[in-house]
Formats: sequence, structure tokens, C-alpha cells
Amino acid sequence: MKEFHMKPFAGRPDIHVCVPGSKSITNRALLMAALAEGTSVLRGILFSDDSRVFIEALQSIGYEISVDEGRAEVVIHGCGRKIPKDKVSVYVGSAGTAARFLTAMLALSGGEYELASSEQMKTRPMRPLLEALEQMGVLFEYKEKLYSFPFRILGRDIQKKNIYNQDHQAGALQKIYLNIDESSQFLSALLLSGVLCEKGFIVELTGKRDARAYVKISMKMMEEFGCHMEQAGENEYHILPGQSYQGREYQIEPDVSAACYFYAMAAVNHGTALVEHVHFDSTQGDIRFLHILEKMGCRLEDTKEGIRLMASEAEGLQGVDVVMSDFSDQTMTLAAVSIFAEGMTTIRGVGHIRKQESDRIHAIVTELRRLGIACEEHEDGLVIHPGQVKSSFQAPVMIHTYEDHRMAMAFAVVGTRQEGIVICDPLCCRKTYEDYFQVLTNLGLRLQLEE
Repeated sequence: MKEFHMKPFAGRPDIHVCVPGSKSITNRALLMAALAEGTSVLRGILFSDDSRVFIEALQSIGYEISVDEGRAEVVIHGCGRKIPKDKVSVYVGSAGTAARFLTAMLALSGGEYELASSEQMKTRPMRPLLEALEQMGVLFEYKEKLYSFPFRILGRDIQKKNIYNQDHQAGALQKIYLNIDESSQFLSALLLSGVLCEKGFIVELTGKRDARAYVKISMKMMEEFGCHMEQAGENEYHILPGQSYQGREYQIEPDVSAACYFYAMAAVNHGTALVEHVHFDSTQGDIRFLHILEKMGCRLEDTKEGIRLMASEAEGLQGVDVVMSDFSDQTMTLAAVSIFAEGMTTIRGVGHIRKQESDRIHAIVTELRRLGIACEEHEDGLVIHPGQVKSSFQAPVMIHTYEDHRMAMAFAVVGTRQEGIVICDPLCCRKTYEDYFQVLTNLGLRLQLEE
């Protein structure tokens, strides 16, 4: 296992970086380009473990795809509603987005498929999506644990009576009930692959979660690829009959999630940061994290190049009380920043992150305590009391990352200010940002990388 020994900035940093394309937008574009009629050229693609798994899965299904990593470009020859192969084995690795999106796509196609995943993905939530697909007549055979990977898709009986629609009238859209409390990706998966159902359908949400920033991204991109859908009220989504995607050229937005780490580094070091092409009109929910940093005492300016963050040299950061349900990927980043704030920080509404790559709430609390920071763990969040970090050059603290890319990237923020921070297994960042620690090296933050 490799370790990354952090080296704090010497003085106030002036960070200027360009980050890869958005993982969320990349994976949505890959799926829609495959289901589109005609050829799509996707530019600004994020190349990472997750996106490569997605591309390789599409290739195994029979799609003709040209990849140019040097130009961050992918060309996909779409096949419309006709999936190239109706019987094939597909591997989704640890990529949650690929796992959910490809499951819905293959299940609604009516073919027979074997789907396998990594051990980590076997423990992540899938049941609400699989149950929704069962309502639509999809038949599954589970190899190990019920409603978990690995499983077989045995086809789709579109005449199967939906027990939830016993009063369903002829000619009316079928209604599917779905709970997204554990992940909004379940809803995005159904919406994005809904074009495979020529007669359309309705999704009605049954849970309590109202964090749907990524669903809005899905809906916007569906429109951009030529598929019109409607939202009726807060909890009902209509995929209309006869919809289809059209091949097109598409530019992927920069990954705001990745950008946030550099803004956080500037905030804790009283410096400045500009991430190219990141602007307030971004569709990505994580843009809200910048306003949290603003609330903590930073200034923001949306320039032609990108948003510039300026932290005060004289005044410190202030703790905040924030609900992060709609941009929960930045929970770990805020936790890292809050160590250096004045006053406690309370993070709420993120109970669902316990079932992501790791139990992220427990992981954050464990690593903060390892650093000597007092904190309280709650079911849906945590409270952090700032204090003196107990690491030093002579007595470094090893930060465990739990095979979770966001734990590694967020806790590296601490090491940009505090001596003695060692990030274990930094290469787990390959999942979404494989060059992250190389970028830190280029910024002068690496002391040594060793086995």
C-alpha cells in the first residue's frame, strides 16, 4: 500500500488549476449516447476507474466506441432502442453510477444478462431500483444475496400484472413506485433508460428524501439529447410515449466535486484559488459548497476564467450549521475545513452517505478523532469541535481512507496546512480523479510517496 506524506503550503497559496470533467455528467452522457439514434462525440470526458468501467461495459454489450484519452474525447455509435447484444455478461466494478444505470438499461431492454460487481458494490444499496424494475415486469435471479450483485436479468414480461396498479386503465401510463432515500441514482437510472419503454411510464416517489440535484442534471441532459419528460408535482415524473435520444456533440462540464477540494485548501490556508471553467451556472449540486465557504468567511468572484475564492488573511473561518443532503459528497471536505474554524460545525441530512463507498459519517468521525479533534456522530450527520491537530513532522498521523476516494481527497486538505498528515492508499482516487495527488505534487505539497 502506498502512502502520501503531505507537506503544508509555505505561506498563503495562490492556486490555479483545471480539473477533469464531471463524473456524473460523463456517465449520463455515455448512457444517453449509447441509447441515441446516430453518432455522438463527447468532449471533456472524465477518464477514471469508474468511467473506464462504464465504457468497457458498453463495449462488452456490443457498442462501437472510439476513445481518445489524450483529447478527453469519446465517440459512440448509438443504436437507439436496440441493444446490440441481448445476451452477455457485464462487469460494473465498484462504480455505483454504472451499476445502477446499466442495470436499468439492460433490464428494460428485455434481454438476458449476467451482472457482476466488486465486493464493495455488493454491499451498496440496489433493492429499491430492482423492486421498481420488477414492477415493470423484469425478472431477476440472485446469485448470492437477495436484491444485490451478482444477479441475472432473465428478461421482461411486459404483460405481467403490476400489483401496485390493479386499477390501471387501458391506455394510461403505468405507474411505478420508487424510494430514493438511499440514492437519487435509482430515479435517474429509470428516467435515463425510460426511452426503452415506448409506451412511457410514471415514477412516483414514496420516501422522504427531497435532495434531487443530480436528478435535475439527468432531466436537463435528457432534454439536451432530445427526450422530453414532465414532472407533475413534487414527487411524480412522467416519461412520455415515443421518446428517443438523438446523437450529438456534447461538452462535459468540469467536475465541481473535484474543484471543491482546491477551494477548501485556499480557505484553510488564507489563500486564493481559481478553478478554470467552474461557474455559478453549473448544474452540479456541489456548487453550493462554495457558498458554505462564503458563509464561513471567504469571498467569491465569478470571473471569465472561473470562480475565484479569496480567504481573509486576517480573519479566521467561522463554524456553520448546514443541511448537506443535496451536496453530500462535500461532507468530508467541510469536515476537513471545520477543523480550522472558530466555533463548532454541524452537518445534517446526510444519513444516506453511510451506504456509499464507505460508512462515510463513521469514517469521518474516526479519522477526526485520530487527529485529536472532538466530534459527535449522529445517525444523519455529525458535530465537529475545532481544536489543535495532534500530528507533527516527528509524529505523523496516518489517515485511513477506507477504499473511498473522497476520504482521501478531503483529508488531504488538512495536510495542506498541518504537518505530519499521511494519506494511506492515495491511489483509491483513481475512481474519479486519478491525477489528484500528482496535481498536489505539482503544487509543491508532496514530501514523499513510498510503498
